[in-house]
Amino acid sequence: MLWTIFVILLILWAMGLLTGYTLGGIIHALLVVAIIVILIQVIQGRRRM
Repeated sequence: MLWTIFVILLILWAMGLLTGYTLGGIIHALLVVAIIVILIQVIQGRRRM
């Protein structure tokens, strides 16, 4: 599910770059949050092994 959210945010971010700067700030913020969450998941996954 986390990867699905990441892909959706990535697509929205790309559309924001292509369509203009109206929602670009919000989409960039959401993308940063998604990347941080994925990094936390990867780090926690490696520590459990």
